[in-house]
Amino acid sequence: MNNFPLTVKRSIELLGLMALVTVVVIGRDIIMPILMAFFISIMLLPVYRFLKKKKFPESLSIILPIMLVALFVALIVWFFSNQIGILAKDFPQIKANVTQHINSLSDWISRITHYNDKQQKAFIQDKSDDLMNMGTSLAGGAAVTLSGVFVFIGLLPIYIYLMLFYKDILLRFIFMWFTPNHHPKVKDAIYETESIIKSYLIGLLIQITYMTILLGGILMLIGIKHALLIGVIFAILNLIPYVGALIGNLIGVLLTLTSSQELWPVITVLGVIAFVQFLDNNILMPRIVGSKVKINALFAILGVFIGGSVAGVSGMFLALPIVAVLKVIFDRTEMFKQWGALLGDERPAKSPMSFASFRKKKPVPVKSGVEKTD
Repeated sequence: MNNFPLTVKRSIELLGLMALVTVVVIGRDIIMPILMAFFISIMLLPVYRFLKKKKFPESLSIILPIMLVALFVALIVWFFSNQIGILAKDFPQIKANVTQHINSLSDWISRITHYNDKQQKAFIQDKSDDLMNMGTSLAGGAAVTLSGVFVFIGLLPIYIYLMLFYKDILLRFIFMWFTPNHHPKVKDAIYETESIIKSYLIGLLIQITYMTILLGGILMLIGIKHALLIGVIFAILNLIPYVGALIGNLIGVLLTLTSSQELWPVITVLGVIAFVQFLDNNILMPRIVGSKVKINALFAILGVFIGGSVAGVSGMFLALPIVAVLKVIFDRTEMFKQWGALLGDERPAKSPMSFASFRKKKPVPVKSGVEKTD
């Protein structure tokens, strides 16, 4: 392939990328559970190795970590079920609060526009009917999606068990793709990939814990209703880079509006979320995850949107670790090294337009992709 013209090589790369995306879109129901199981298996490797050192049988060394994950998921499901039950009990008060907020909004709209109460109610009724019709048409699709979720969850433990059990076969398969003189680079890439995935995923679990405690605890001390629910929802949604925090803010505001007839709790919730996010982004998370996942913000956001459009919510959650693994592979492959530089967060210290040495694939002086302010 080195003898091909540059345009042919780039065309082959783009065709390969298009073929890969096509395969993922067509087979996402099969591929996404496998990818999720792969990342969870990497995260469970330390527990598996610890149990093996303690002379546990291999099957038990795999089953026990899987049971820990199942227990963690069961606790999350129980928590949300309990919180939904509390919201259901408060429904009459929530309805009264929402009605008051809508009336206040209606009065404000009447004051600044020519639309009166009757016109607003007619508009809301029309849109409500449209939403009901849309909900009816999507009911069948929702049932299919729900069954898909159960299949997804049911397959995960099986895939995780088999990946841990047959991991040596999978590793041998990877090494057999390369000539022996490339095996040291392959080994190095495997170790770094494992390190990045473990660091990232375990860091996210720690992040969920401290963000729930910080956000939920502060809101609870202030006296905000549903404080713990807001904390958990925001901590989980924050796993989706950039986009999740925005959705978490919106849900926090909506939950606060439904539980209060005043506006000061909303301002308080937004202020506390901003404070906790500042601590998370600038102090806590960099110390926990470190600088192992160096993906620039542009491709982190693109990865989230592409992952969401290709594979839904699971694609959004897995976007960043997938991009990080691809960067490790690209950085160690001469043919794709430019793609690794594109995904990375380290900018050239000088402009490639002015300095020819910064246009080559060899290592160059770099600076952080994030500007530091005093």
